[in-house]
Amino acid sequence: MKAAVSLFLFSLASALPTAYLELDDELAARRVNITEREATLEERQASVSIHDLFKNKGKVYFGTATDRGLLTSGKNAAIIQANFGQGSFNFANSDYLVDWAVQNSKSIRGHTLVWHSQLPQWVKNINNANTLREVIRTHVKTVVGRYKNKIRAWDVVNEIFNEDGTIRSSVFSNLLGEEFVSIAFKAAREADPSARLYINDYNLDRAGSSKVNLMRYYVDKWISEGVPIDGIGTQAHLTGGQGSAIQGALEQLATAPVTEIAITELDIAQAPTSDYVSVVQGCLRVSKCCGITVWGISDKDSWRAGTNPLLFDNNYNPKSAYQGIVDLLR
Repeated sequence: MKAAVSLFLFSLASALPTAYLELDDELAARRVNITEREATLEERQASVSIHDLFKNKGKVYFGTATDRGLLTSGKNAAIIQANFGQGSFNFANSDYLVDWAVQNSKSIRGHTLVWHSQLPQWVKNINNANTLREVIRTHVKTVVGRYKNKIRAWDVVNEIFNEDGTIRSSVFSNLLGEEFVSIAFKAAREADPSARLYINDYNLDRAGSSKVNLMRYYVDKWISEGVPIDGIGTQAHLTGGQGSAIQGALEQLATAPVTEIAITELDIAQAPTSDYVSVVQGCLRVSKCCGITVWGISDKDSWRAGTNPLLFDNNYNPKSAYQGIVDLLR
């Protein structure tokens, strides 16, 4: 039985896939001194694996986000190995992380290939449409091709919508309009026909919202035009009280002609047990919802560290929300 891990890449960070790879910019700022030592597993941090329980309910994975800096912490590696089975992994760094995942029988998610943020200046300065088309194709095909048959799913495009559901202004949309989406997905499909290809975004947390409605509209439209979109990812960065609305949003997203949807970056401010349980229950009740990735392991490493939004506290102890999920899944 394979557990799952996610690989996190800066999008279009260089012309070739030798880009510096990290989880996100907030975490990268804190992780400039990454050691070369091998990750060693310390004692199990929770007595029950949520991943295994979730799989027993017919889902594919329940995992967590990490980067190489986190993976070289024994406690982080132990939690991924024993409790989740999914980490979020990151070419110098991504090779290390993919190797770790393969050696430890993890299934891997890749994030992300095309994103308006974290772009180097030379990409922002491109003013020729044909040049940009070739940059996108080269980047996507090289990165995805490097890990062919090793990555279960890729977030091909990330955060391309504004809050009203319109397409975000970026070098990609400004030069190519919607075409950049088709270019990226078709390049990814060519590079690895077996990988599930996702469109991923945030604030897809409430049924009937402008963003959910427009996500549905565009996914339908693009698939009808031959764009190979397999899945929709909802990030689910939540505050207390929002968890109960997730099921309705998942149900609406699941009406799209995709094969699966996933909760890709879950964290909830102050980690209320009721909200975490509601989110997991929502995924359980929607057949197309294949898995959940929590956006980090310990509160001290969260990009929202001041809100303590994760399932393990600063000392790597499982919190009440963790036990609440276990109780739900048993």
